[in-house]
Formats: sequence, structure tokens, C-alpha cells
Amino acid sequence: MNVNLEIERLDEGEGITTLKLVEVQVKDLSKTGIGFTTKYPLKTRTYYNARLVIWTKEVISCVIEVVRGVKKDDIYEYGGVFVGMTEADALKIEIYQLFNEAENNQ
Repeated sequence: MNVNLEIERLDEGEGITTLKLVEVQVKDLSKTGIGFTTKYPLKTRTYYNARLVIWTKEVISCVIEVVRGVKKDDIYEYGGVFVGMTEADALKIEIYQLFNEAENNQ
């Protein structure tokens, strides 16, 4: 699933600048976290304000903690945990998961 992810680092320091409209390839998505790849380097154990555009074109505003990252060739693979998200937005993602699982089981 291709999405646009707008992120801004929360713990300013070390000369980090804001990244906008970072294109990512989402590998997995749940109401608790996100796995994705991108060509942009991010640091682990850092927090980002994020706006995730989901499949319905709705925007979910949340805070993501990048908890793991690995570079493979020219691509970075990351895992993030949602540490700030409304229950309504988490429910939107959970509903998507249910539809996706049902579709894959057919």
C-alpha cells in the first residue's frame, strides 16, 4: 500500500530538520504500529508527529516511535509503534485489517 506520510521529529536536536511528504511502502499496519520501507534515513528511538493518509484518503494524525530500522541496499526498513492516536483512528485501522484478512481468506 503506497501512502504519503508527513513526519516531523518531536525531540528536536542534533540539527534534525522536518521531513515532509515522505513516500513509503507500508509492509504491515495494525492499530498498534506500522512497518514500512523508505529511501529516507530515520533514527530509531525517536518520535515523530505523523499524518498517515489511509486507503479511504482520510488522514490519521498520530505520534510514531521508530523502534527498529535496518538498511538494505538503498532502502531503509522501519518498524514504528503508535504512541499517540485517537481510539477512533485506531478503530479505522482495525476495520481495514478485518476487511483485508477476509479478502485474503477468500
